[in-house]
Amino acid sequence: MRALLAAGGTGGHLFPAEALAGELARRNHTIALLTDARAGDLLAEFPADEIGIVSAGTPSGRRIGAMVKAFGALGVGLVQSIRIMRRFKPDVAVGFGGYPTLPPLTAAKLLGIPAIVHEANAVSGRANRRLAKGAHVATSFPEVKGLQGARSVERVGMPVRAKVREAAAPYTASKGPFRLVVFGGSQGARAFADIVPPAVARLDEGDRTRLSIVQQCRPEDMDRVREAYAAADVTAELAPFFTDLPEKMAAAHLVIARSGAGTVAELSVIGRPAFLVPLPGAIDQDQAHNASALAALGAARRLDQGLLSPERLAHELKIALNAPQDLAEAAEAARGLALPDAAERLADLCERVAEGRGR
Repeated sequence: MRALLAAGGTGGHLFPAEALAGELARRNHTIALLTDARAGDLLAEFPADEIGIVSAGTPSGRRIGAMVKAFGALGVGLVQSIRIMRRFKPDVAVGFGGYPTLPPLTAAKLLGIPAIVHEANAVSGRANRRLAKGAHVATSFPEVKGLQGARSVERVGMPVRAKVREAAAPYTASKGPFRLVVFGGSQGARAFADIVPPAVARLDEGDRTRLSIVQQCRPEDMDRVREAYAAADVTAELAPFFTDLPEKMAAAHLVIARSGAGTVAELSVIGRPAFLVPLPGAIDQDQAHNASALAALGAARRLDQGLLSPERLAHELKIALNAPQDLAEAAEAARGLALPDAAERLADLCERVAEGRGR
């Protein structure tokens, strides 16, 4: 089988595509990836036989000039995608969301190539809502809002990298040392740098002495966060990026993070309780829906950033620090959402769709 994968150039889109590509390669299929120019170093270990960069834009906002430019970029990307597909001749095309998938999957439909749209979130984004019509849709969550006109809908889960699956380990509740892991991309890192250290400082001395913190920080916030934890006499490991984040999550008693689809999937596969702070202001509110889905299962607490003061977070942390059994139950609930074999399930769907085209 010849499979063409399309993903935006961010980790949230490329990591599940990478997981699927790894499984397809294990089955000796031929793989091409189309992405946009943001991908950069994320492509270093991507298991594809060929990789193409196509033009893309995001037609959002109210500025006419910006929208014209974005649609122009998408048009160029469509022409590029058609040329690549005519040469590569895929049996199936799989998109992982975001506007950079619009040109490749639109090209696939124009050329009669069956398309699969992977919807990672609990609510469909604008690009996927357009692409889902007439396509096979693979979802991560049991229920997804905003999907109409799909040819079929099947839950396969969120494909995660092998290192995430390998990090999964039983959760061990603790009344003693308590490991807190905090991360959230650039915007999350800034917000958490503002909120988490002063919240920790408000805890009782007995609770603070139990804490060991791993926190992602922007370089410009590093010194002030380090000084804040030192003043509170709390041990903290700080870095702009952790290459071993799955292992650090697996060692955590509690995670504070954004609620992007990739983060939710990794928390579920590894099985860890979390305070989830959705990215505010998102048009589709996908992170808010994701956080609510986990909260409904008892696997996480949803804490909206607009209402999250250091005092509120300190209150939530104090409760968590002194309720180890509740955290253990939340960890088990998180694992209940996981489909660790999601990459295999999605690869199976690719093979079935491609075989149907052949018949």
